[in-house]
Amino acid sequence: MCIFCSTGSNRLSYRSSSIHATPTRRRFLQAGLAAGALAASVPAFAQSIAIDDPAIAQIGRSRRVVLKGGTILSMDRQVGDFAVGDVLIEDGKIRAVGASLDVPQDAAVVDAKNRIVMPGFVDTHHHFYQGILRSILVNGLLNPDYNATINGPITAAYLPQDVYAGSLISALGMMEMGTTLAVDTSQASHTPEHNDAGIKALNESGMRVVYAYWQGQGAAMQYPQDSRRLRKQYFSSEDQLLTLALASVLDPKSFDYARQNDLRIVSHGVDKRREPRLAELQKANLLRAGDELIHCNDLSSASWDIIKNAGIRVSLAPPIEMTMGHGMPGIQDALDHGIRPSLSSDVDATMAQDPFTLMRTTLTLQRALVLQRERNGEKNLPPLLTARDVLEFATIEGARCANLESKTGSLTPGKQADIVLLRTDTLSSWPVNNAPGTVVSVMNPGHVDTVIVDGKLKKWAGRMVGVDTARVLRLAEESRVGVLQRCGFKRDLLE
Repeated sequence: MCIFCSTGSNRLSYRSSSIHATPTRRRFLQAGLAAGALAASVPAFAQSIAIDDPAIAQIGRSRRVVLKGGTILSMDRQVGDFAVGDVLIEDGKIRAVGASLDVPQDAAVVDAKNRIVMPGFVDTHHHFYQGILRSILVNGLLNPDYNATINGPITAAYLPQDVYAGSLISALGMMEMGTTLAVDTSQASHTPEHNDAGIKALNESGMRVVYAYWQGQGAAMQYPQDSRRLRKQYFSSEDQLLTLALASVLDPKSFDYARQNDLRIVSHGVDKRREPRLAELQKANLLRAGDELIHCNDLSSASWDIIKNAGIRVSLAPPIEMTMGHGMPGIQDALDHGIRPSLSSDVDATMAQDPFTLMRTTLTLQRALVLQRERNGEKNLPPLLTARDVLEFATIEGARCANLESKTGSLTPGKQADIVLLRTDTLSSWPVNNAPGTVVSVMNPGHVDTVIVDGKLKKWAGRMVGVDTARVLRLAEESRVGVLQRCGFKRDLLE
């Protein structure tokens, strides 16, 4: 039975607990436990799905779901791609990918015709708490604007409920645009209650997230030692949607703490000025394979060699880096040193979380710089990036950077079903002559039709599933107003 064309999807009937003006850790934990109890009682594919939508209800009742007849971009070179193919999902995992799979009798069949079926996008560096600050600093520079406002008084004014509201709307917004995995470089960890609030929001969203716990501001901050409580309370298993890392600058004390506590490091703000610290960390044997370095602007070849030889992953944010003055994005430098980078969106305060903008910017910038070198008479130039290259940066390379390539990032049998279906039969994307090129160079978030995370529907037929949008918008607005009033920041709505 084909169920793809069923109309719409209604919200879930359950209501999440309210956020009080001065929430306690107990309130957040009680709400989280209640949500966990509800999730445990629902079949894997049915969590957060409106049961009164016939199509979604059928998927929710089925252990097996077949995405039938789509154009498959697996991002796994052994699995391959298919002009017309199927994906079998069983108990939330990808079981088979092929040109024409046998459909189990008990499977729900989703007609994926005129859809590109591919792994969800991965964003390896985003400050989730800033979701309530979208577009507040669109013309600002990193210095002095961002560091003097966002990093200073605005972030300091956050209460736990503001971290919750910002993180929740960020996670839901990212999934709406097709991102199924992201690294939350959290830096509003003013108190343990702030940490709990952010984690509660991520849990509620149902997104796959690496929570990179970072320091906040104020005397009640308990960084980095609160990571021990967080691990015990929220991250005791690696087999869950949320995993834990320690965020830091290139600080030997933080790196040593991470090594002593078996934590992966996510290090922010790596650039030419901080190169000596990178060399110090290498000499102290504090770098580990799987650590993540963000930005990496204007680094020397020696520093890139350190990164490569240590097995460290790299996250680049070309749109933000160009507009805010971080320095030249290190796309070519990474490639020249044998490093396939991942992509990240950084801050909502300045630019959207949109994975299509990330891919297109990376592609066009690298090609423009190489082609300009050719015009200047240089020889033996590096190859131009292709659409497939940047599609890999935004999927499988992102999963590797997040240390989750065994779970996600490609349509590989055995991995979790983190999948997006992109609609091609629109006036803005039809006809399709090259699938990777269509995704990277033609599409936008409006083409994201269906989003599946861990085998659960998060978006269906262009609409989010099980999200009380009015509530989320209200919480974001209330927190935005409260934060800006407390820090005395005046927004310029029309400037």
